[in-house]
Amino acid sequence: MRPDTPAENVDHTAEAARLERTAALYPEDAEALLLRAAAHRELSGDRPAASALYDRLLASGTELDDPLLVRALKASNLWEYGHEAEARAIIDGIRTAAPRDPAPWVIVAESLESHDELEQAHETFTEAVRLLLTDVAEPPYATHPLLFGRHRVRRMLGADHDEWDALADSVHTLPITLDELHDPKRVWSLGSENPAELEAEISRLRAELGAYRAALSRPFPVAVLHWPASELAELTEAYPSLAEEYPSYDAHLATTEAALRELSASGTPNLGIVTGTVPSYEAFAASEGASPSDTTLLPQYATTLAARGRAVAWPPEPGAQCWCGSGRTYGECHGAG
Repeated sequence: MRPDTPAENVDHTAEAARLERTAALYPEDAEALLLRAAAHRELSGDRPAASALYDRLLASGTELDDPLLVRALKASNLWEYGHEAEARAIIDGIRTAAPRDPAPWVIVAESLESHDELEQAHETFTEAVRLLLTDVAEPPYATHPLLFGRHRVRRMLGADHDEWDALADSVHTLPITLDELHDPKRVWSLGSENPAELEAEISRLRAELGAYRAALSRPFPVAVLHWPASELAELTEAYPSLAEEYPSYDAHLATTEAALRELSASGTPNLGIVTGTVPSYEAFAASEGASPSDTTLLPQYATTLAARGRAVAWPPEPGAQCWCGSGRTYGECHGAG
């Protein structure tokens, strides 16, 4: 998750330091925490410190969840403070690697776009959508920024709409159309003295900012705790009193799905699932000075995992595997019916 809060509202230096301390306490979550810390360093204006955090991750010797994402963020940051040649070399390497995750593509393409390399940005966006969306019935949510970014750059280049632009239009849900949002003439209205033009531009900017924030950050105000079968068996064996909370694994899965559906029906947005492990739960209980048998710790543990970037969005995207780990798609498993 990339923070986008203005510097006047947050002490980004202090927040970065807090996240770095947390990463030292929870090395299993260091990648997510240090990426957030680096983003805060960038927002504070300390770009060399952000680069140092990216380098720290890449040189850590541990297997990263998404090393190409780290490299993409590093390239974008380097270019912003004068290291263009190194940034370009990293971007070329990422394009050659052709990641299956859309996030690195979005970052490097937008970096090229922000430095007026529109042709290169267009090529990068196009490579990504062809790789990730060819013969895909419904574009996953994470790929929407690729479609929107490509549409935006093509408008700047004066290119005619093509099938990918039509796909971008089909997944766009805001009341203002993409053609309006990405109209190159919009920048001219910023110097207008006509109140109506300025008000219209403010509305467009607000809509675009909403889409941008939604693409970069999905907060999880409510995260429900899921225990894999082996972890649940170990948990209830070690703490028999929790068997009342978890009478069986199947009941646990059914209760989890039911809780999420109930929250969704009540209008709670951006729901997530966090996966627990017995060692981390025991460590959490010790940090709270409480017994793991205390059922009131369970929702607190879930919230803590979510705050550490461990939540995944619910419901899964169409065609994605079920959250329970069965290997079946969500629609064939807990999403059925």
